[in-house]
Amino acid sequence: MFGFLLRRIAVLIPTFIGVSIIAFSFIRLLPGDPVALLSGERVMSPEQHAAVSHQLGLDRPIVIQYLDYLWGVMRGDFGASIVSKTPIMTQFLDLFPATVELSFCAIIIAVALGIPAGVIAAIKRGTIIDQGMMGVALVGYSMPIFWWGLLLIILFSGILQWFPVSGRISLMFFFEPVTGFMLIDSLLSDQKGAFLSALSHLALPSIVLATIPLAVIARQTRSAMLEVLSEDYVRTARAKGLSPFRVVGLHALRNAMIPVITTIGLQVGVMLAGAILTETIFSWPGIGKWMVDSVFRRDYPVIQGGLLLIAGIIMIVNLIVDLLYGLINPRIRH
Repeated sequence: MFGFLLRRIAVLIPTFIGVSIIAFSFIRLLPGDPVALLSGERVMSPEQHAAVSHQLGLDRPIVIQYLDYLWGVMRGDFGASIVSKTPIMTQFLDLFPATVELSFCAIIIAVALGIPAGVIAAIKRGTIIDQGMMGVALVGYSMPIFWWGLLLIILFSGILQWFPVSGRISLMFFFEPVTGFMLIDSLLSDQKGAFLSALSHLALPSIVLATIPLAVIARQTRSAMLEVLSEDYVRTARAKGLSPFRVVGLHALRNAMIPVITTIGLQVGVMLAGAILTETIFSWPGIGKWMVDSVFRRDYPVIQGGLLLIAGIIMIVNLIVDLLYGLINPRIRH
């Protein structure tokens, strides 16, 4: 198992370097001058522009800039924001709990609904139940996040007024954050109604973010279950007179979960990518909105650091999924 882990880590190193090269190169193709944006409405002379560029290190050769940046990343230094002068890692750690909370609730919704839907669709293969569930899953997978989010805002926030439009908690509540996770901090605050307020603010963004992963998990579960249900050992279990629940839950679903677990792990990347749109729509103060704001400000260090940190998290999650895959099916390790 240890050798299997080392092989997977060895693959991640060149992948991370490749991501850093792509992020560093593409960001500099964005139109706009960060030095000019820093000046605001003031007109900078060529001498002032050259001095600020030299101070930020933007006048050095691209290769030297990249090597210095890579060396800093290896030491855990992702630089500082051009605009706020705050270290990127500090900003990331402050905002990341909000994105984790949103993504975690979304993946819980996707797994809790997607796996049962896929199992039921596989058992009822060819029936109207199967066709209806897979049709809804296809619609959910095809629906743009920004459009779906706006529809839910119009219906549940505008017309029905069941849920708030934006933010993480009502302005009526104020307390010092302890963990950065609003649901936990609201419980620790002992302020009456704070937890329900945080939960209501989290509901719509979580549903929007969970839509595509839910559809993918449901379709993958159905496909895996159909393949497993046709195996000889499942027919043998049925021939022995085992209950349908035992056949499906103990024998079939356990083996069908191998590709489903891989799919769930891969959806983490989709969550982080979809969180950019979701957080922007609902003004959710996470890393997605932080990245979007940095793009508009041409804040190169923040964009680079954010992309690398997100890519690193996705690679770590995929590594964990690979390890779980190897534990479930020992043949994978060889």
